Amino acid sequence: MTAVIEARNLSRWYGNVLGISEINLQIEPGITALLGPNGAGKSTFMKIVTGQLKPNLGQVRIYGQSVWNNRHLFRRLGFCPEGDAFYEELNGLEFLVGLLSLYGYDKQEGQARAERALELVELKEVSRRPIRSYSRGMRQRIKIAQAIAHDPEILILDEPLSGLDPLGKRRIIKLVKEFREAGKTIVVSSHVLPEVEAMTSEIILIHHGKILARGDIHFIRELLDSHPHMIRIKSPQFRELAARLAAEDYVLNISFEPEVRAVTLETHHRDRFFNRLNELVLEEGLDLEEITSPDDNLQAVFDYLVER
Repeated sequence: MTAVIEARNLSRWYGNVLGISEINLQIEPGITALLGPNGAGKSTFMKIVTGQLKPNLGQVRIYGQSVWNNRHLFRRLGFCPEGDAFYEELNGLEFLVGLLSLYGYDKQEGQARAERALELVELKEVSRRPIRSYSRGMRQRIKIAQAIAHDPEILILDEPLSGLDPLGKRRIIKLVKEFREAGKTIVVSSHVLPEVEAMTSEIILIHHGKILARGDIHFIRELLDSHPHMIRIKSPQFRELAARLAAEDYVLNISFEPEVRAVTLETHHRDRFFNRLNELVLEEGLDLEEITSPDDNLQAVFDYLVER
């Protein structure tokens, strides 16, 4: 399948701060997810792809054409930014119609397209309310609406599920999948693995501005699951609990906090650990007050993988 988006030796920095470094990518039709912790370089990459930033080195090509300063390509792109930038006094419908006029649509066609986009993101009922009155979730959905209103072939969605409630997330995930079925190319970024898994199996791991790995979700899962997990448990019987688990070969390290009756255990096999923990609770009646994972986040996982 021919690549729609191609990045060659792409680098961008801000003074002494590196945004992205030597990224080489080919993105084909369908949904491709950029997964990485905050500050990984996802937004920088997307702004270069959409022509908002000029790379210091390398280039991005879409349909074989250089993106920078190529206004003919912009009509074929839809971009949902991570941050908000609204004319707050306008209502949702006016906002979309105004943006569509920049693509050359007359008022009648612009209004029809705006209403269709608002309906797709379920904002039609509030379309005549000023944007300043919108909730965070509504503001997120209208950003998605403006990205899709002109029916672009390529969608670049930067953290599109941010600020949405669970029902709203499911609706937008369903919408993104419908775009894929319509033959569009979608690039979506996130720092939340389950959200990405719900949309696509094609994952690109990005960290500190570099591509760390690329593959389907099963390959990525194997990488992430190799990360040792820190699990902190508060219990009146924290010493007895530690003694029971110390003999297990998948428990790598144990540290105590006697003053708060807590123990932190490090394991490279979280499923086996929690299965055994459940057995101990059921068989010996151990009382667990709290279970947390201090490093159960993508930043810790990526740091581990980079060190390897």
